[in-house]
Amino acid sequence: MAQALRPNTAGGLFATDGKPHPLQDALLAVTLVLGITSFVTAQFHNLHLLSSWAGLVGILTGLYGQWVSETTRERFGLILGLGASAVGFFLGMAHGGLFGGVV
Repeated sequence: MAQALRPNTAGGLFATDGKPHPLQDALLAVTLVLGITSFVTAQFHNLHLLSSWAGLVGILTGLYGQWVSETTRERFGLILGLGASAVGFFLGMAHGGLFGGVV
């Protein structure tokens, strides 16, 4: 029985293709930082502006990162950042929104 040839990926779920991906890595880092920022600040009612804007930008960078990602490691981290950004964004919107109290 013939087996399909697969690339040698010794890293399992977080395997990379061995090539550098600076754009994708930068988008991953930005999405994770914005997601964590949005999620943490969403826990405080008076920080809804920071939470909602960080969440919105995190969602947009995460979506673009998913579009250009090439490895499972990048996609996994982007999904974590996207989830945190979305939760922070929605809680920020519930607490006052993008312009609540300013406009």
